Amino acid sequence: MANRSSNTSAVPEAKGALDRFKFEVANELGVPLSDGYNGNLTSKQNGSVGGYMVKKMIEAQERQMSSGQNGQF
Repeated sequence: MANRSSNTSAVPEAKGALDRFKFEVANELGVPLSDGYNGNLTSKQNGSVGGYMVKKMIEAQERQMSSGQNGQF
């Protein structure tokens, strides 16, 4: 398997939607995320955004699977 940077998208077409989602989650959590450099944020702030994004994506997939849509991998 090729070594991929964590900054590359598995589905490049989803980048815009993921960026919007990231800003939505940051806003919900009160993290002052800006477009561009965010080196002023703590690891905890950045980690909370990423962690909450994953939580929400898993919840959405679980709802989709329980409704019978795309129930198999």
